[in-house]
Amino acid sequence: MTNTPSDFLLETLEDGIATLTLNRPEVLNATLPETFERMAHSLERMARDPAVRLVVITGAGTAFSSGADLKALAKATGGERPAAGAADPAKALRARMETERLLHEMPKPTLAVIPGIAMGAGFSLALACDLRIGSDDARLCTGFVKVGLSGDHGGAYFLTQLVGSAIARELYFSGRMVAADEALRLGLFNRVVPADQLRDAANAWARELAAQPTVALGLMKQNLNTAMRGLLPLAFDTEVNNILRCVATDDHKEAIAAAMQKRPPRFTGQ
Repeated sequence: MTNTPSDFLLETLEDGIATLTLNRPEVLNATLPETFERMAHSLERMARDPAVRLVVITGAGTAFSSGADLKALAKATGGERPAAGAADPAKALRARMETERLLHEMPKPTLAVIPGIAMGAGFSLALACDLRIGSDDARLCTGFVKVGLSGDHGGAYFLTQLVGSAIARELYFSGRMVAADEALRLGLFNRVVPADQLRDAANAWARELAAQPTVALGLMKQNLNTAMRGLLPLAFDTEVNNILRCVATDDHKEAIAAAMQKRPPRFTGQ
C-alpha cells in the first residue's frame, strides 16, 4: 500500500489494522466524489484480505471530515445539469455509497476515529462504522439542511438506527452541532477522550479489536445487522432519488451562491 504526499486518501496496514485517512486537512478533509470511489475499492479489497483484521477510518489534522467539497463540485459542474450522454447521476452516487455499505456489512469490525468536526457526508461515513471514538472537542452535524439538501451516504438509515426516529429527525431538520459529550450520551460515540490522547487511545482500542477472533467478530456483526431488520438498499435508493431532486432546487443553488459570496443563504423553500 503506497501513497504520495499529495494523496487525498492515505492507506496503511500495520499489525492487522488497515487505516484509511482522509487527507485534505486544508479544507477540513472535505470529500470529493473520487474520495468515495477510492475508498470503496480499498474496502472491497480489505474485506477479502486475510491480513486485514480491522479497518479504521479517520481524518488528517484537526477534523474527520467537513462533508462534501461543495466549492469544488460547483467549480467542476458550473452549477449546470449534466450534459447529454453524461453518467447517470443517480447510478454514480449509488455506486459511491457502496463505501458505507461495505463499512456496515464487511465481515470485519470498522472503527471511526473522529478528531474535530464530522459533518454531512463525513458524518454519514462515521455513522456507517461499527464503532466510533472521538476527541472531547469533536462536533457532529448532519448539515444537509444548511445547503438545501436531503442527505445521502446512508446517514438517515444509520442515524435512525443509533438514536431513534425522533432524535434523528431533530438532528436532520435542525442541522445543529452535537458536542462530544452529547454525542456520547446519545450513543453516537462509544468513547470520548481528550483531544491530545485520541490517536493513542484509538490505536490501543484498534489493537485490542484486531487481536480478537476475526471470523467470530464478522459473524457477530452479521447477526447484529440482521437484528436491525432494516431495508438498507431501499433507504439508500430513497436518499439518492431525493438528493438529486434537491440538487435542482433554488435553495440548493442559493446555498452554493451564498458560500461563494461568503454570506448567509436566503432560502425560499423552492
